[in-house]
Amino acid sequence: MHEHEEVFHPWGTVSPAFWGAPALAPAEQPGPQARIPEVLRERLAAVATAAAEGRLQDAAWMAYELDTEIAAEYGAEHLNVVHIREVRGHLAHLMGDHATALGWYLHTARLRATIQGPRHPDTEEATRRVYSLWRTVPAQDAHRLGTELLNAVTDIHGPEAPVALRTRRRLNSLASVQASAAEARS
Repeated sequence: MHEHEEVFHPWGTVSPAFWGAPALAPAEQPGPQARIPEVLRERLAAVATAAAEGRLQDAAWMAYELDTEIAAEYGAEHLNVVHIREVRGHLAHLMGDHATALGWYLHTARLRATIQGPRHPDTEEATRRVYSLWRTVPAQDAHRLGTELLNAVTDIHGPEAPVALRTRRRLNSLASVQASAAEARS
C-alpha cells in the first residue's frame, strides 16, 4: 500500500449508527440514520446483536429476510435497500466469504450511483470501501474480483477517477507478482 493512500475499512465505520441502532444513534445527529424508518433500525439492531453474539448464520438469515421485505415494500432502488445490502456485505465479510462480500459492496455502490448520483459523497465513500475490501481478498481471487471492481468504478466514476487508477495500479502489480511466481515455478 502506498504511504499516501488512505485506508477505508470495507465495512465503513462499524458503530451503532452503522447498524442503525436507535438507542445509540442520537436523533439530533444528521445523516442516513435519520432517513431509516424506526422498524428498519430495530430490525438492523437485532441483526447486529446476532452478529455480535457470534451467530453469523442467524444474522445473515435475518438480513436476507429483511432485505426481501424492504425491497418488496420500497422497490429495489431505494436507500433502505442499500442499507440492508451493505449490512449483508459486511456479514459476508465477517464470515470470510470475500467474493460475496465484494459482490454486495459493488452492488450497493452501483445502487448508490443510481439513486444518489456518482458524485455524491456516499457513492464515493462506497466505492472507496469496496476498494479497501478488495485489498483484503486472498491472492487467488484478487485478480478476478479486481477486474469486476475496476469495471464497476470505471462505470460509476470514469477511467481516470482516483479509485479506478488505484485499482488499475494494484491489478497491474498483482499481474506482475503472478507472472514472476509462474516464471519461478517453470
